[in-house]
Parts: sequence; structure tokens; C-alpha cells
Amino acid sequence: MKLPHRSSPLALLLALTACSVLSPLHAQPTPAAPLPVTIAVDATKTAGPLRPIYRFFGADEPNYAYMKDGRKLLKDIGSLGAPQEYFRTHGLLMTGDGTPALKWGSTNAYTEDAQGQPIYDWTIIDRIFDAGLAGGVKPYVQIGSMPQALSTNPEPYQHGWRPGFPYNDIYTGWAYPPKDYNKWGELIFQWVKHCVERYGRAEVESWYWEVWNEPNIGYWKGTREEFRKLHDYAIDGVRRALPTARVGGPDTAGDGGVFMQEFLEHCLRGTNHATGQVGTPIDFLSFHAKGTTPVFIDGKVRMGIGGQLRTIDTAFRRFASFPELKGKPIVIGESDPDGCAACQGPHLGYRNGTMYSSYTAASFARKHLLAEKHGVNLEGALTWAFEFEDQPYFAGFRVMATNGIVLPVFNVHRMMAKMSGRRIEAKSSADLGVEAIIANAATGNQPAGVRGAPDIAALASFNAEQRQLAVLVWYYHDDDLPGPLAAVDLAIAGLPAGVTQAKLAHYRVDQDHSNAYTTWKSFGSPVAVTKPQYAQLEAASQLTLLTAAPTSATVANGTATLKFNLPRQGVSLLVFDLP
Repeated sequence: MKLPHRSSPLALLLALTACSVLSPLHAQPTPAAPLPVTIAVDATKTAGPLRPIYRFFGADEPNYAYMKDGRKLLKDIGSLGAPQEYFRTHGLLMTGDGTPALKWGSTNAYTEDAQGQPIYDWTIIDRIFDAGLAGGVKPYVQIGSMPQALSTNPEPYQHGWRPGFPYNDIYTGWAYPPKDYNKWGELIFQWVKHCVERYGRAEVESWYWEVWNEPNIGYWKGTREEFRKLHDYAIDGVRRALPTARVGGPDTAGDGGVFMQEFLEHCLRGTNHATGQVGTPIDFLSFHAKGTTPVFIDGKVRMGIGGQLRTIDTAFRRFASFPELKGKPIVIGESDPDGCAACQGPHLGYRNGTMYSSYTAASFARKHLLAEKHGVNLEGALTWAFEFEDQPYFAGFRVMATNGIVLPVFNVHRMMAKMSGRRIEAKSSADLGVEAIIANAATGNQPAGVRGAPDIAALASFNAEQRQLAVLVWYYHDDDLPGPLAAVDLAIAGLPAGVTQAKLAHYRVDQDHSNAYTTWKSFGSPVAVTKPQYAQLEAASQLTLLTAAPTSATVANGTATLKFNLPRQGVSLLVFDLP
């Protein structure tokens, strides 16, 4: 179904709702025979630390952060708990009055007077950072978007892009190199100096500072050498203001290819454009990984998890090839099923419901495995999905929340936040395996993905100090089609001697649990909801238990067994508290 051109909010909402009504989920009954799955967890077999990689988020639009629903979502993100969450956004140095728009934002941090002298104004940037910190979320600072007064090609500056327009329309005067690199470097110095004065040295030392966004594609209109110069001057400005600042990059689109290779070699062995010395400081490494663009064919959405995992595999292999980078923290600076959060259309209809949440569980678990495979230090994977202020409910954007109501996908992040300690062995009879998912499909060079049998697998952790064991189980397929229930037979071995009972909390994300989208549709998919309906949506958006209350699991000879059904696109988290 094609969306209307320049859709009104009502027309857009009706079109997306119609896409849901036409979904094959309603076209045929779910097969009755369940799919048997055995999952074996062993608490004695550790598989390395369970890093809290889920705790990074970001958005194209910086000004939404301090608006009503932006502040609410930042508080929800902050409530995920320790360790600290981070928020990255584009547009922090764009020229403008702060009025937000899709794929646009501005702060007016830098202008010049009639004599060309700099004028610095940190008012709007402070508002963005203050909103995050008030919610318990620190800045992952993107030093990016050229101020109009510094751009070598300043006109046109603010774009007029909207969903349905060519994506290249967003690249305007802010994407060009500076006309004066010394002024550019001084701007960054003054910015970091201001942050230290406002927030304190220790606070700013805990932030991330990286230069630009995806400079290997249209976001950067200069050459690769000009980017390295831009980067050197920016990092020099950061370190002059705060020598202990955490700096890195380059947040390329994909693994970066030749661009990334040259960038790393420059940082390690090249001549620094700003200082003339050998090398440029690099404390962390960053790149972006997106799934193969979803398609809408034969009445169904098809995802591409294999494309995202293959990009991660390639990038990790490159980083591991540099001995000097061994142990450097890596942040996947954008890590998502597709490439445009503000784009809309039926092929992106996975976003509101459980396909997004099951994809997230399956992909995040495999990031741990790929980091282990290459021996790299994966510190985070940043979900590029935030919220769009004052848009229709469930409008089809890639977001964590709509009108202040979190989507099912956010509850998977809540699940991951309940896991801690060390990863332990978890084997599933229906685990496709990350290597098979990223391997070439029979038809060509595209990854095989999850196109045949479903991927039903688990990630497990054990926190010995807290005596808590957690098992995350997902049921994922690239195709949005009905399928049988998974009849899961879970066995957990290696529990401490003497334990005969364990308290069990079984959390679930599916059509009927932790899912405000289903509740909204039960109201008739209204454009506006009443206050009592809003309260119902808020309640439905919380992470909920499968049962009315926690139960208990019997442990015999150090092993606990449990049977449960998991629907397609469902995610379960089972948390066992040992006495």
C-alpha cells in the first residue's frame, strides 16, 4: 500500500493502520502443532563478561530532547539503571533558532559579527545536555554539522526534506568543510572549555567526544584528507580544553571500507594536521551497522538481520587487524534494522510491534558473540531511535516511544538491563548460529539471514554476588508471517549445591504483554486518546510478567527445568533468584 504524498497526520495514520489490517498475520490461522525447542544453560560454564552494550541511544533531531516527550523518554532511558546511559544526536553545531523538524535541529552555537569575529552561544546546547543529565543520561557528543558562518558552501543551509523525498535532499551547507580550520578548532576548544566550567571536569571526562557523522557518505562534502584535517583540529580543540577527555570515532556508515582503513592508519601513524606531531589521539572506535533495508512484498515485511551482523563482523575483523588498537573500546554508534528513523512506509511496518523487539533481542545477543570471535572490546551498541514530538500515535517512525508511550522494543532494553554478571553457556536446538546467518545465501552475495527455519535461541547470565541467573529467549524470523508456538523445554544446570527452590520472575514481550501498540489498536487506533485511555497505554507499555506474580522453580541435583510456550516474535526473560 502506497502512502499518500505529503500525508496529513490523519491520512498517514489511516494508511499505516490499513497496512496492519492487511497483514498476513490475519490471512491464515496459526498452525496448531507447536515447534519443540530445547535450551540448555550451564551456570558453571562462563563465556566472558556480559557487557551492558544496550545503554546507548540517539536521534537525528537534537531539539526534541528538551521537549515534553523527549524529557519523558530520557527519564525512561535513565531508569534502566547502572551503568550510565548515553545519548548521541546530530546537529549540535547547526545554525538556527532551535525549531525542530524531521532530520533537522539547530543550536546557533556559532555565528560571526560584521567583522568576522566569532560569537559563541551555548544556550541551546546546554538545554540539550541538561535534559539528558536530568534524566540520568550522559552526552555521547557528536562534534558535527558545520555552522553556516564557517561553511565553504553555506547556501542552501536548512533543508526542506520530508518522508518520501529523496534522502540526499538533507545534505546542504552544513555538510561542507570549514573555510577556516583554526576557527573550527577554536570553536571546539571554547565548547569543551564551557562544558568543563558548567558541568565540572569529572563529569565531562565521563562523556564520549567524536567528530561528525558518517563522513564516508553524503554527510561530508569534503575529501577524505579534508575530513582527517577536520577531525585533527577538532580533537586538538577538545584535548586543549580537557587533556583527559575521551575522544574517538569516526562513526562511519557501515564498516567504513577504505575510508576507515585510511583513518585508522592516519590516527596511528600519520602527521596530525593541527599539531604537526605523529598520530591523533583515539580512545574508542566507532562505526555504524544497519540491517538490509526491509522490503514489502507479497503482503509481508521482510527484514535483513544478516546484513547488520555481517557489517559488525567485518568491522570487528578490521579493528582486530591493528595490534595498536587491541583492547580499545568499540561503540557501534548506530545499530539498527534499517537506515532512516524518520522515513515511513509499509515496508517499515515492523517498527510498532513485536518484529522490532524480537529482532533487537536476536541481534544484540549476537553482537556479544562476534566481539568474542574477534577478541575485541565491545563497549556499546547505540540504538538510533528516540521519539518524534507531536506526531500521530504509532505513526511508523523508528522510535523508542510515541507521544510518551514506549514501544515493545524498549521493553527488550529493559530486559537486557536486568541481566548482569558473566555470560554463561546457553545452547538451543533451534539456534541458527551467527555464522550461518551472515553466510552468503544460495542466490548470491547477500547474507542468508533468517529466511528458512526461525531463530529461537538464548543468552544467559549469572551474577554470583547477587545469586541471580537470567535467561533471555527470543523467537525471530526475517519474514513477518505467522508460525507455530515454540514449546520451550529449558534446563539450567550447575546451580549451587543445596539449592532446592529458586524465585522465578518470567517477563514477556509479545502481542499481549508489554505492548502498548496492541492496546492502542484495541481502542480502534484513534488519532487522539482520552486521558483514561492514555493511562491504559502507559500501563500496557511497562515490562510485565507472564504470570500475575513471580513464582518458584524447583531445583533438583543442581538443575532447574521449566517448560513454556513462546509465540513467534516473542521474547522472554526468566530471572532466577537463588536463596
